[in-house]
Amino acid sequence: MNITQMKQVLAEILTKTDLTPCVVGHRGVGKSAGIVQVCREIGRDYVALRLGQMEVGDLVGIPYRDGQVMHWSRPSWWPADDAPETIVHCDELNRAQQEDTLQAIFQFVEPPVEKQSRRLHTHTLHPKHKVVVSINPPDGSYQVATLDRALLDRMVMIYVETDYNCWARYARAQQFDDGVQQFLAAYPNLLSRPGAPLDMQMEPTERAWEMVSTLRRACRFSADLEMEVYAGIVGQEAAVSFLRWSREQKDRPVTARQVLDHWAEVAGRVQEQRDDLQAVTLNDLVTTLEVDPALSREQELNLVAYIGALPRDLRFGLVKSLVKIPPVADLLCKDDYDDVILEAIAAISREAS
Repeated sequence: MNITQMKQVLAEILTKTDLTPCVVGHRGVGKSAGIVQVCREIGRDYVALRLGQMEVGDLVGIPYRDGQVMHWSRPSWWPADDAPETIVHCDELNRAQQEDTLQAIFQFVEPPVEKQSRRLHTHTLHPKHKVVVSINPPDGSYQVATLDRALLDRMVMIYVETDYNCWARYARAQQFDDGVQQFLAAYPNLLSRPGAPLDMQMEPTERAWEMVSTLRRACRFSADLEMEVYAGIVGQEAAVSFLRWSREQKDRPVTARQVLDHWAEVAGRVQEQRDDLQAVTLNDLVTTLEVDPALSREQELNLVAYIGALPRDLRFGLVKSLVKIPPVADLLCKDDYDDVILEAIAAISREAS
């Protein structure tokens, strides 16, 4: 993706999740500048950690003794709990020169577990503060360390590459020299020397699929970016297979059994279904209840929730069909469901009279 797309993805992840995005790109492509711009656009303070210049003490603080207890002082860069919302940028993560520095930051870039806060040694980061990472790819062109699978598995890899049109808009906005802009308009291939393809060899794991689930629930990406984002978590092959499967599922109507037994899982799909698919679901539901009208309490609630989710005209049509099934008619007439069913029943009564 280009810098503009990277900024869109970062803004979604940083404002809607606790995940740690890791921007991967060749030198000069604009990783750091793009991150700074995102912070400004979403109204966050910005703190940069150049990890290639830092030691463990710069991260965890200096130890001191209080009586018989050892403590570690809070580093000067650490955002306090009452500080404005802040993005901590762990720049040059794979340039950390000392192995213990990399081990220390490992804990910090790991997303916090549920209902816990992100930590670094004895320090706890307030949930309103977020973390973003950037690195150069370990393709042999840079003096960088190889990041192990466990660390990569804790981040969302976002690959950013050179894009002339994106650069040209930036150059115009920043009023770059006219000669430079015109020359590169004529020879866009000379904007930068292509580097090796960006691929951190991501693989599917249980944690990776949990991150994909978090992103799908919390964030909205365009179709072209969705593929790139998920590939940066579970790898290209798994991402392609998952999105292909999702598209196939989306083109299939929700079944009556899914409505009755798994309403919470399919509620979103029902509301997004095309009219022809919705008709299939309606007919399947009526047929299923005609054959077996006995419903558990949970199935009863799911049925009413489904009816309530339908547009008004479809709701009337479904209720009209369901009241012809005596056991189902009895449950639909309960006072508990008046807010969903009563209007449809009244319309049917007016039609009959």
